Amino acid sequence: MPRWFVGICMPILATGLLAAGCGGDDDNDSSGGAATTQTQAAEPESESESEGTGDKLTCKGQAIKDTGLPAAFPVPGELTFTEARKDGPSIVVDGYWTAGIDEAYPEFKDQIEQAGYKILFTEKEEDDAEISYSGSGRTGQIALRGDCKEAGTTRVHITNRPA
Repeated sequence: MPRWFVGICMPILATGLLAAGCGGDDDNDSSGGAATTQTQAAEPESESESEGTGDKLTCKGQAIKDTGLPAAFPVPGELTFTEARKDGPSIVVDGYWTAGIDEAYPEFKDQIEQAGYKILFTEKEEDDAEISYSGSGRTGQIALRGDCKEAGTTRVHITNRPA
């Protein structure tokens, strides 16, 4: 009984594997190729939108006072908040710093540390910087961008979420 069972099943299995292998390769090639093409097409567009165009943003706006950030969160004198919203449990705050990114980054980083927050990660490039932090039962990131129309102004974007 086992011999005839193996004799019948082996050709069926081999045919099934061969068909699945051939069909899978064709499907993977066409969908994988299409996905690769779509990804390749999408990447240059997003790069050109954010980096390649050189478009500057209007950063200065009407100041707001209530941000929803923790009371211990440092707010340097050069920083003006213009928008605050809740995204689920996260608080997202936008504003501007009345100095260039080369001044804003180290000063904001120092004030975060002085306020008792732990710096988790930092990165500084020519027109872009990030400071990731934790403290007051929260974690978050401060993003600084040197893409403002106003000279000597840095765009600030803060995401603050429960730890």
